[in-house]
Amino acid sequence: MKKIIAFAGSNSSTSINMQLVRYTGSLIENNEVEYLDLRKYDAPIYSADIEKEGIPQPIKDLVAKLSEADAYIIGTPEHNGSLTAFLKNTIDWASRVEAKFLGGKPVLLLSTSNGKRGAAGSLEDLNNKMKYFAGEVATTYSLGSFSESFDTTEKVITNKEEQIRLKEATNQLENKL
Repeated sequence: MKKIIAFAGSNSSTSINMQLVRYTGSLIENNEVEYLDLRKYDAPIYSADIEKEGIPQPIKDLVAKLSEADAYIIGTPEHNGSLTAFLKNTIDWASRVEAKFLGGKPVLLLSTSNGKRGAAGSLEDLNNKMKYFAGEVATTYSLGSFSESFDTTEKVITNKEEQIRLKEATNQLENKL
């Protein structure tokens, strides 16, 4: 059994992207999924001056934890059409510990928002950056209109076609393991 580490690039305790990540993890059938709360690995905004003092220990701990994975599920929220500052900062710091911190392992990239595009801009942005960090994107999935497409009480996607699309995405990830 392989280990998949799953997280969302949000510092919100009620992140809809983390809700989607958790639902996606529940669809994984043949492998273990470990969920990370990136808020536990928070660091100041990246600065060369701060780096001279040393890389923050939470970031070192995060990179060590990520190295334990055989694959990743990453949810990317969107702020103004791009990555959140929180996720970008985490990536910036992680790359200072190890430039290729994803280790050439398969990645399922997810995004959602209450808009119809489902944070597609952020998903595209992160997808384009994966090569710099040795993330091998198995596939991507975006869920638009989260509040209309996801039952937050039952923690499931309500649209059957979307359920099928997401299950196909998880299968693609598992097939890469």
